Amino acid sequence: MSNEPRRSPSTPLEDYALLSDLHTGPLVSRDGSIDWLCFPRFDSPSVFAALLGGPEDGRWKLSAVDGEVASRRYLPRTFVLETTWRTPTGTAVVTDFLPPGGPEGHPDHADLVRRVECTAGRVEVEHDLRIRFDYSRALPWTRRVAVDAAGTCGLLSIAGPDALLLTGPMLHAPAAAPAEPRSDAAPEEPGRPDDDAGGVSDRLAGRFALSAGESLDWALTWHESHHPLPRPVDAARALDQAVRFWTEWSSHVSTHKRHEQAVLRSLLVLRALTHRGTGGIVAAPTTSLPEEFGGVRNWDYRYTWLRDAALTIEVLVAHDFTDGALHWRNWLLRAVAGDPDQVQIMYGLAGERRLAETELGHLAGYEDSAPVRIGNGAVGQYQADVVGEVMLALAALRDAGVPEDEYSWGLQRNLLRFCEHHYDRPGHGIWEMRGDPAFFVHGRAMMWAAFDQGIRAVEEHGLSGPVQRWRELRERLCTEIMERGFHEELNTFTQTYGGTEVDASLLQLPHTGFVAYDDPRMLGTVARIEADLRGEHGLVHRYRTASGLDGLEGGEYPFLICTFWLVEQYARSGRVDDAGQLLEQLAGYANDLGLYAEEFDPGTGRLAGNFPQAFSHLGFIRAVDAVVRARAGEDLQERSAS
Repeated sequence: MSNEPRRSPSTPLEDYALLSDLHTGPLVSRDGSIDWLCFPRFDSPSVFAALLGGPEDGRWKLSAVDGEVASRRYLPRTFVLETTWRTPTGTAVVTDFLPPGGPEGHPDHADLVRRVECTAGRVEVEHDLRIRFDYSRALPWTRRVAVDAAGTCGLLSIAGPDALLLTGPMLHAPAAAPAEPRSDAAPEEPGRPDDDAGGVSDRLAGRFALSAGESLDWALTWHESHHPLPRPVDAARALDQAVRFWTEWSSHVSTHKRHEQAVLRSLLVLRALTHRGTGGIVAAPTTSLPEEFGGVRNWDYRYTWLRDAALTIEVLVAHDFTDGALHWRNWLLRAVAGDPDQVQIMYGLAGERRLAETELGHLAGYEDSAPVRIGNGAVGQYQADVVGEVMLALAALRDAGVPEDEYSWGLQRNLLRFCEHHYDRPGHGIWEMRGDPAFFVHGRAMMWAAFDQGIRAVEEHGLSGPVQRWRELRERLCTEIMERGFHEELNTFTQTYGGTEVDASLLQLPHTGFVAYDDPRMLGTVARIEADLRGEHGLVHRYRTASGLDGLEGGEYPFLICTFWLVEQYARSGRVDDAGQLLEQLAGYANDLGLYAEEFDPGTGRLAGNFPQAFSHLGFIRAVDAVVRARAGEDLQERSAS
């Protein structure tokens, strides 16, 4: 037996769909394979990890025998996925969804439902279910159980603290012996899990024939193994609940006519990545999807970064979803409670602080991109920009008419005290460099923005605080940035003090209010970014990895949010046609369901990085907003001139 990870061809990320119950976010491939699922939370250990290895690492494939996918879509304004299969003998529709989870932070169960309906002729469907708890490190013991008083049977799979109950037409263990398991799993010989005694389950399978008008339902329900069996899912009722939940939520957000459906889908993604119980917003539902295929820049994004969440909140407030912003503000109050000097850049979904990074050597990685990581070592970094982003988001909430309470304003004063305590401390920057700390211009400008928003809260909203001290610190930062972070000869802001490199994060300087979008110094910075970071494909890299500042091997593809920032900069500085053209190009990089990954590889035309990525979706929304506002301004000028 070998400890070597098993390698299988990776499914392109653009072939995946996201499902969500606001607790977790599985990915379903175009051919019907659920290759990534963590129960019960986004950051829980996976039960399907084929995304980062192969089928043997866990999946649930449901497909039509001898069929092909004719189409797929989300039901309008939902995360209910509908896939139409066509076979030589008929057609069938597979509906995949998760019923919206309850408001509890740790639900007592979670459901994944798959429904198949034959819409014409006759169709045979096939299952291949391979449950692998704990990131494919634990094979389950599976046995048949009665799930109700009527004697209805289900298959119960258990490994340690976790259990999965499969209900619906019965699957069975194939008669043929499975492939040799890894030594780290060390299972016994598989038994017959449809026998009451049960056995170690390597794989469950089954084929089922349907004629036109017939349908079958399966549900996979997670619960803690020491709890009683959960009640079987009523699939029809659960589907109705899921559709109603998503459509009701989406009816409360506002969108423009331009790219209306794409913007709505992006807003839905931001909502789907928000934990319903705690209010924590994950950066993405996945881990270790590479920034370069075959490379080592593979990170776990299933946590709540203060920066990412704050930028998400700004977008949601701009589109009239203040309830979600309040939910996050309450999360923030809990997460950073205590000594203000212990503020972290990121937390677990419930505010957990310990997110130790470890490597899973038994998983081959997406496109053989190793190592696969869980946890994130960046949790211990100091990043000077984070408080500024939080203060900007809370200011947007305040400006939208949501009043502060004694706790929320006290939190902000503590955050500004944190900034003052760390005023002279170099950091690792917005991109979480793993090299030596430095004074990043973006971070210093965001610190400026933090004090600026504190001052504005006192002056415009009547809140209390040491405003004179904040003014002094703000002015010191302004002088310092202009003296040490702007290169007169090159006419550009720089990535770090005293350097000559540029960084795409500099495109965010106008967003802070530090400099105007059309300021000559900003326009010079844009020109330098276009020359150094924008390739022939028109996409923007975060920075030049060849500079060695990040302390990592290899390279990376262009980050989509950086190019969305360039669209915003163009639109706000008068280059409206350039903004519109670039926006249309970027809109074409979403998959057929409107989902963006973190990056795009122009060489292969493939999405890359963790998927779907909140950063990319909020960047798209902001870019559309900027272009719409700019075009509206042009229209007003034309009408005025006439």
